Amino acid sequence: MSAPIEHGGALDAAIAAHGGKRADWLDLSTGINPVAYPVPELSAETWSRLPDRAALDTCIEAARRYYRVPVGAGVTAAPGTQAILQWLPHLFAGRDAAVVSPAYGEYAQTFELADRAVNTISCLDEATGDGHSVIIAGHPNNPDGRMVDPAAVTTLLATGTVVIIDEAFGDVMPEDSLVPLAGRSGLVVLKSFGKFFGLAGLRLGFAIGEAQTMTQLAAMVGPWAVSGPALAIGAAAMNDIAWIDATRHRLAQDRVVLEDMLERHGFSLVGATDLFVTVAHVDAGAIRQALAQQHILVRGFSYAPTWLRFGLPADETDFARLDAALREVIYR
Repeated sequence: MSAPIEHGGALDAAIAAHGGKRADWLDLSTGINPVAYPVPELSAETWSRLPDRAALDTCIEAARRYYRVPVGAGVTAAPGTQAILQWLPHLFAGRDAAVVSPAYGEYAQTFELADRAVNTISCLDEATGDGHSVIIAGHPNNPDGRMVDPAAVTTLLATGTVVIIDEAFGDVMPEDSLVPLAGRSGLVVLKSFGKFFGLAGLRLGFAIGEAQTMTQLAAMVGPWAVSGPALAIGAAAMNDIAWIDATRHRLAQDRVVLEDMLERHGFSLVGATDLFVTVAHVDAGAIRQALAQQHILVRGFSYAPTWLRFGLPADETDFARLDAALREVIYR
């Protein structure tokens, strides 16, 4: 059995190791918007009935507008993009995978569990484009924030290669999305609702691609895959243009504050989005442990021991707490 996949958000393990209660901890390990969309009041029927087709259609139409899906492309909703990842080896049966790395660990594991060969590449230009593979890349990439070259995607699609683009952190930069290419044969773009809207526990995600392929994926995911409350909240949030615009503005400002703070404390920038900042420091492991002792959780990487990833603090109080903790652990 392969080693367990490392993920952010393992607050229960941090509490077991370093004590405290959940309310004591500042969890900066996930890259999820710390100021969540305000959940609207839902009718009792939304909770008590199976979600009907109208609720699904309403949410998908909101997603089409929000993600600017081209006419003719299909959209499939699922209980999070992780659920979609589990189906990709079966949707594209018989194909091995290449993952642009470093990357989210579940990309490779989903194909390995389906007995497919998985190779790692450092950029799309290294992909063979043989028409028999699935290429997976983050855009922007987690954890280093790298972007995908649309021209490289177009070149690979022309060879018959399947290209999966994960835009889980892409809501903060809609102008760079590859969704406008969706509908072309072989391209699938994944969208995570929970990260930008700060509602990861809702479990809602979307795949966008060629209509026939999305119909096949929807059949695999099955009926009632997404709960009624998730459909209702997702539709409301994606239609709330004022909240979306204000949140993008706030996250962009907070990213600059976080980057400046980390660089001031001697970290070097590896990469970033408006939802997380990844930095390097020779003493990264010790700093991470010292922060945990102060009940501040950040993300480390076994394959890059000098790297740390910081999610955005929620407010001035949390920024000040992080600043003070870094000052103590680095300069003591």
